[in-house]
Amino acid sequence: MHRTLVVSLPSDHTDKLISQLEPLDCVVGLSVQRGGSIKPIGDILTLQTLNKGIDEALRRIADVCKGTTYSIATAEQASIIDPQNDSLVENDIDEAIWEEMETGLRHQGRVTGNYLSLMALGGAMSAVGLVSEPVPQVVAFVAASVIAPGFEPIAQIPLGLVLNNFHTIKRGLRSVLMGYGTLILASVLTFLLLRWLGAASEEEFVRNQAVDMMAHPSTKDIIVSICGTLSGAIIIASYRRSIIAGALIAMVIISAAAMIGVSIACGQWSLALEGAERFGLDVALIVASCYVVFMAKQQLLHKRKPIV
Repeated sequence: MHRTLVVSLPSDHTDKLISQLEPLDCVVGLSVQRGGSIKPIGDILTLQTLNKGIDEALRRIADVCKGTTYSIATAEQASIIDPQNDSLVENDIDEAIWEEMETGLRHQGRVTGNYLSLMALGGAMSAVGLVSEPVPQVVAFVAASVIAPGFEPIAQIPLGLVLNNFHTIKRGLRSVLMGYGTLILASVLTFLLLRWLGAASEEEFVRNQAVDMMAHPSTKDIIVSICGTLSGAIIIASYRRSIIAGALIAMVIISAAAMIGVSIACGQWSLALEGAERFGLDVALIVASCYVVFMAKQQLLHKRKPIV
């Protein structure tokens, strides 16, 4: 999607910034409201920009406004209709900027009641799936992967590594520990409840084909997981957030985490260890895939650090 940037900046820097932005082909529209900003005090500069070149626009804004009090708000632009620049608009690229990626991942992995509730519900559904027949099992696993926001918190870690941002790494680690800890606990409690109600048994879990598959992944399983982690990284980097669930469905990280919890509830410590190994494999694949994709985007496309 194209972007709208709204820049609030000191009035004595406005003309210099306009002179820096106006020559850029990626800036399709540029307008100014003198004295329109109350917080921070100054002018408001509004840009309709293409993805192609937006990093250069942000770089020039940061250079001109360095050392001053300013702010930038970004928004998706559904379309830009500009007959004079139609070819530029038509050939725009599909990339997210670092600031949007950081904000999106931070939002999805923020440790709140909503985040923890969704992870807990994903763990509960996966626990049910681990003691179910194949058809309801698939439904439970797919639903859990769609509902639980399990990819984004992990993706914060390689993003922080690429951008040398310790705070992003720290937030990611906290989100992963809190979120997956909650998921595992929910899977423990769900299995205990099912067993108390007589709806599931330890034997159903131990002999379930999905448990064996996660405990002993084949080459095919690992290849599918690699495809899932790589696609998840590209989805984040290309601003296609609405389809991130597909990457989780391709992996088994949610159900593997639930396997750890159910194994603990059953006292099956060897299965808990195998579940932890499968979970750790998917985590490692997410970190490695995201690092490769994000680093490639930095070296070949963005070539800048985030403004903040």
